[in-house]
Amino acid sequence: MTTICADETVTRGWAAPITMAVTVFTVVTAEMLPVGLLTPIGESLQVTEGTAGLALTTTGVVSAVAAPVLPLTLGRLDRRAALGGLMVLLALGSFVVAIAPVYWLFIAARVLIGLSIGGVWTLTIGLARRVVPEHAAGPATSLIFSGIGIASVLGIPAGAYVGELLGWRWAFAGVGVLSLALAVALTFHLPSLAPEKAVGWKDVRDVLQIQQVRVGLVLVVLIVTGHFAAYTYIRPLLEPHTGPALIGTFLLAYGVAGVIGNFLTGALRPSRALAVIAGGIALSALAMPLIGTTVAGSLVLLVIWGLAYGGTSVSTQAWGHAAAPGAAESSSAVLVGVYNGAIALGAFTGGQCADRLGTTAVTWLPAVLATAALLVLLANRRQRG
Repeated sequence: MTTICADETVTRGWAAPITMAVTVFTVVTAEMLPVGLLTPIGESLQVTEGTAGLALTTTGVVSAVAAPVLPLTLGRLDRRAALGGLMVLLALGSFVVAIAPVYWLFIAARVLIGLSIGGVWTLTIGLARRVVPEHAAGPATSLIFSGIGIASVLGIPAGAYVGELLGWRWAFAGVGVLSLALAVALTFHLPSLAPEKAVGWKDVRDVLQIQQVRVGLVLVVLIVTGHFAAYTYIRPLLEPHTGPALIGTFLLAYGVAGVIGNFLTGALRPSRALAVIAGGIALSALAMPLIGTTVAGSLVLLVIWGLAYGGTSVSTQAWGHAAAPGAAESSSAVLVGVYNGAIALGAFTGGQCADRLGTTAVTWLPAVLATAALLVLLANRRQRG
């Protein structure tokens, strides 16, 4: 294995986590872009809003499968090369989405995007601490995962603004261009990164034998499914009260609140942080039909929702690390797989609810599921004494 001197590690290392943070930003933006563009996508492809929401279901299902499977199929392949290839795949999927004249091709392209998302998530989680000196591992990891919050603050609202000004297809084309640029940047700024240990099915199975890992996965399913059952359809939910011109601004407010929430809950123990997250989601969802019928009321509830959900990624990762500290890549693969599967389940369930009962009915799903998460946390606390 190539040895990198200390100075070179520092020089290349801080360029590496910055590039990886932008990579995380790009894959999160690519996955969530339909949220701010759901109505025009549905109109352009002549499908219902619930059917258009399957764009998130598709990427969620595919990335859920890809997250645990890709580390197994990649074997000893250099992770730098793997990340570059995955970003090229993301670019291809985004460009095909941008030109898709029919719905089936749109969904097929989202499959390619889902493969890239699952792989990038799993690899960046495991590599974060390896691209900088040991003393900088914590700040580097925080920097990389800041890409999630920045995607909410800038990426998704920017997509909504671009969609309003130029059309939704241009938003996806922009992601494609950025993905290609990152494929090149990763090649230049990341050192050669052989896997520390080839992950096998036994590693995944062993992680699932740990009780607190299983509890964490249940919490992920409940919280993330509930959140995306409503958040996927936030545009049609808000438009009757705000109009399309304010959607980008509202998503920006949600994103800023999410970044703040990320730092606030990040300072708490994982169990306490997840209790705050679940409680905040349940309360804001229950209040949506009551006070979310005005511009001001909708904005306040969306900010509360963002504050609550913003810390979900870092809190669930912290839970997983505490439960299985010696199995970073395999536990991350399982967590990412379940997380993305929950996104898919939430988008699908919310779409079925929206098409059959009306868009406003989707707010009951996060209220029920987040409350169930609180009960799981309470039961787990009592069991552990």
